[in-house]
Amino acid sequence: MANCKRIGILTAGGDCPGLNAVIRGVVKSAGTHGYEVIGFLKGYEGLVDPVTFIPLTHKNTTGILSQGGTILGSTNKGRFAATVGVNDRLELDPELVAGVKTTVEQLNLEGLICVGGDGSLAVAQQFHEQGIPVVGVPKTIDNDLSSTAFTFGFFSAVFCATDALDRLHTTAASHERVMVLEVMGRHAGWIALYAGTAGGGDVILIPEIPWTFEGVCQAIIQREQRGKKFTLVVVAEGAELPDGGFVTQDKQECQKQVRLGGIGAFVAQEIERRLGKETRTVVLGHLQRGGAPTTFDRVLGTQFGAHAVRLIVERKFGHMVTYQPPDMNAVPIIDAITLASVCPNCSAVQAARALGICFGDDYRELPFKCAPAKGESAVHRGANGSATKKRGRQRQST
Repeated sequence: MANCKRIGILTAGGDCPGLNAVIRGVVKSAGTHGYEVIGFLKGYEGLVDPVTFIPLTHKNTTGILSQGGTILGSTNKGRFAATVGVNDRLELDPELVAGVKTTVEQLNLEGLICVGGDGSLAVAQQFHEQGIPVVGVPKTIDNDLSSTAFTFGFFSAVFCATDALDRLHTTAASHERVMVLEVMGRHAGWIALYAGTAGGGDVILIPEIPWTFEGVCQAIIQREQRGKKFTLVVVAEGAELPDGGFVTQDKQECQKQVRLGGIGAFVAQEIERRLGKETRTVVLGHLQRGGAPTTFDRVLGTQFGAHAVRLIVERKFGHMVTYQPPDMNAVPIIDAITLASVCPNCSAVQAARALGICFGDDYRELPFKCAPAKGESAVHRGANGSATKKRGRQRQST
């Protein structure tokens, strides 16, 4: 057993559609390279005290391509936490990392594939810094990882939100109501932007574009003046309030990310108070994480899994697989875990404005090129998913 070529894989953080596609892609690709694969249970927790894993074979991964969730289980709680809030690093316990290193050595792993979002990959980065042979795979419905055009799970979440808007459209029109749909995304507005555009939203509120209640209400009034007696409002959970701050489900705890949620109800109450118009709220929550992955996410997850194995074969440790259409490439994990937010003047936003979608701001026609504010260092991604750090200049998609 000690002489076997072996790869480990784990799925960390929040679940999302497409995780099983990655696992299957790893197993099938590893087999062609002569590797055995073991899967650690419950994310990083399965790596130490007690170590829990299962062999992954063609037999027990058959039929999982279309399944949501992850057969390995996952957790976004526990002993492994490397970020707090946005881009704040928390150092892991050195004894914990040493335990992981021992596990990798005892199981004779030639590489460990870590599938996760920014927080989970921040853990993988610390592993890499301590000499553990890791490879990253970008996973998040929020699509907020830089260096990759899309993360798997994103389009499945957008499909769920778009379907909800399709259903809300008919009931909103029937009762001449304002319907507010709150979607996930944390500090990035990708789900709200894509679903709002695909589902015929009238107002889209995202973290990247400052907005006011006056702007939202004015859009509703203008629709009524054109004979449209109903309005669909899509709100990203991380959209900052006009007076600053976020709506959260609980208080910020030490060394934990705050739980966003509740802004949909807040917006609905304010619209009803200001306009006297009947307003209802729908919060999709974890529905966006569940269910079967879309075709795109199945293909993307499968490709990520296969190319993660390739990185191990090529011994490109400390790198993350990245999708840069039409190619699959790799970038250092440290360069990939910066927040990638929506460019306020990217082509997707421009197209939405051209359709008459309101972003809650007092919009005036902007120049085509998007100039970053002085000193900004966030990452904005254009409509095609490309990303770049805003340090002096910003890439504009066309």
